[in-house]
Amino acid sequence: MVRNVLGGVLAVLGAAGAVASPFRPWYTSRLGREYRLPDLFVPGGITAAHPNLLWSLFLPFLLAAVLTLVGLFARLRTPVLLAGVLVLGCTVLWAVRAAQANGDSLTLAADGSGVRTGAGGAAAGGVLLLLAAAVMSGRPRHVPAPPPVPVPPPPPPAYEDGPDEDDWRTPASYGQGGAPTSYGQGGASGPYDQGGAGGPYGARRPGPYGDPGPEPTTPLPTIRPAPGKD
Repeated sequence: MVRNVLGGVLAVLGAAGAVASPFRPWYTSRLGREYRLPDLFVPGGITAAHPNLLWSLFLPFLLAAVLTLVGLFARLRTPVLLAGVLVLGCTVLWAVRAAQANGDSLTLAADGSGVRTGAGGAAAGGVLLLLAAAVMSGRPRHVPAPPPVPVPPPPPPAYEDGPDEDDWRTPASYGQGGAPTSYGQGGASGPYDQGGAGGPYGARRPGPYGDPGPEPTTPLPTIRPAPGKD
């Protein structure tokens, strides 16, 4: 921010000095607006013709002022740099053509017979514009934000190992403790035994769904009368 403000002040001073310079004497008593702009680009040098304002040195300096305003409002260094190059280039080119018209020499005298304040003001304005372009920081660059990382979907819920006892689709198991048998208990292999004891009258007969079932009863022996007795 400080660099932009300082560069803006230098740019305004340079542009103002460049625009005001054509209305001051450049060499002896001749004003800058009395020099034809096409004379700067012909090998013959400066002529004595007096053009109108828009075809004089005022035109490039006015264009430089417009470029300076564009650079300040847009916070761009390039237009200010172009304005400084334009002003300083026209001033140097005028000095070359004026030296050709005066016998390849330019004088600087205290009595005002040589280079005057108009040319000096244009040269100083061009230098100030170049300094302003160097001081300005320009528009800050906005780095695009990276695209958001897609959030992966949540993983499916983990199922418990083994079948669900409450699910009616799970195959029924009549054993106890996960045994694959139908009527055994705790992995027994017999249909009526318990803990590996065989026989139909074991200790307890398990029910069809793992229930121990009723207590087994032992059948009573049949009493028959002795022969020969009533």
